[in-house]
Parts: sequence; C-alpha cells; structure tokens
Amino acid sequence: MQSQNLINVITEELPNLNKSESKVAGVILSDPEAATQSSIANLAARAGVSEPSVNRFCKRFNASGFPDFKLKLAMSLASGVRFVSRSVDPQDDVSSYTPKIIESTISNLALVRDSISHSQVDKVVDKLIQAKRIYFFGLGASGAVARDAENKFFRFNLPVSSHEDVLMQRMLASTGTTGDVFFIISHTGRTKEIVEIARIARENGSTVIGLTAANSPLAEFSSVALDIDIPENTDEYMPMSSRIVHLVILDVLATGVTLRRGSDFLPHLEKIKSSLKPTRYKTENTQ
Repeated sequence: MQSQNLINVITEELPNLNKSESKVAGVILSDPEAATQSSIANLAARAGVSEPSVNRFCKRFNASGFPDFKLKLAMSLASGVRFVSRSVDPQDDVSSYTPKIIESTISNLALVRDSISHSQVDKVVDKLIQAKRIYFFGLGASGAVARDAENKFFRFNLPVSSHEDVLMQRMLASTGTTGDVFFIISHTGRTKEIVEIARIARENGSTVIGLTAANSPLAEFSSVALDIDIPENTDEYMPMSSRIVHLVILDVLATGVTLRRGSDFLPHLEKIKSSLKPTRYKTENTQ
C-alpha cells in the first residue's frame, strides 16, 4: 500500500499539535520546498523553537531525525501532491470537497490560535488605539480583507479608509505623518509594490502594521508585524483559508480596541447599530 503523503499527514494532525509543534508545522507547510533545503538550526530559528523541539517534531511523524524527515518531505513533494490540492482531488464530488475545504480552514484557524503571539496582538491594539488615522491596504484577495477592516474600524470614531489601488496607496504613504497608521495585509509579504509602500510610509514617520508571514520582506519593514504563518501556497493556488484567517484576526483586533475603549464607548456603538434598524424588516417574533 502506498504510504500517505507527509504534507497531508502533518496538515491533518495540526489540531493535535502542541504550541511548539504548531510553530514548526507552520514553517514547514508554508514553504515545504524551502524546508527540504534548510538546516535544523535555520528551521528552528524561523519557527522560534529549539533544535530539540524540531527533532521531536520529526520523530512524531515517524522520522529518525531531521535529515530523514527532509527526505520523506522531499518524496512527498516529488509525488506531485501539494498542500492545497490535497484538500480537493479531481474526482471529488460535492459531498467530498465541501467538508474538505471546511476542515482545512478549521485546521488553519486552530494552527493560528495555538501559535499567535498574544503580546504582539496587544502591541497592535496599542497602535490602533493611539492612531489619528488608519489606512488599510491590501491587493487581490487581501484587498477584500482591507475593505472588511474599514467596515469594522470606522465604528471607533476614527478616520479610516481602505485602498486597493497601488498608485493611491503610494501617494497616501508618501503624505503620511506621525499618528497615521498604515495597516498592510499580505499573506506572503513578498509583493514588491506593497513592501515598497511600507518602506515609504515608515520613512515619513508613520506607523506600519503588517499582517503577514513571519520573516517576510513586509514584516521587516513593519513597525509592528503580526506574524501569521498559514500553510497555503498562494503562488500556485487561489487564496482560501488564509483570507478567512486574516478576517478572524481583524475581529480579534476590533474586539481588543472595543474592550480598551471601555463601557463609555458603548453608547457610540449602539448608536451606529440603531441607525440600521429602519432599513430592516422586523422578524416575526419582534413585537
């Protein structure tokens, strides 16, 4: 019987991994090819864990050590089965691909839940609370996330806008000042235009928050980087669960800002909610 693809096995096991194991899995699944070429020291540094933790991770997946694990990983890549494609096979029908996509998203959310830095979340909330103006930038699928962020954060009685046009982003970054926050969303953090915009904003004294992959070029140019490693290869496949994870992270940040504002701010939020009531039909149980 053919052995199961290692990438599939790691992905399916994500909900059962501890925090250190989740970090190692995130680095490996985000770029399996790079992992096959990495030293154990480099991979441990990227994951933010110790080398013994990497070795324990390898042994969990029936490898004798890191070299043996890399060999098994390389064989999995050579088989032609990629991370996202493992969720859906060409012969799948609706009863197969529907739960596969949902389960893949749940696994990635669990991975981020267990690996996200609470202190970094707190730092980002600090920056958002202190902002005089917030710009949300994203391209492609991240542009949709940026629009959703604008919809959430305008409620906090701050000038907020979202932008997907690169030229507009560049002009706004070049005119940014101290007190302006540029919240830049990018799954890979490797898009040249978005990294250049982050650099321009930083040079003008603005704060740049990157919602992106750890150790990416965007993360390096960010004042505060919220590192979210999601094992989804968007270089080859369309963004799916990465977009959902970013939306959830923005819910977390919006909740953090709401709680920081305190109970005195609730009447303002209630006023916004109440403004929508005349636009909706009443439910049957509404008196």
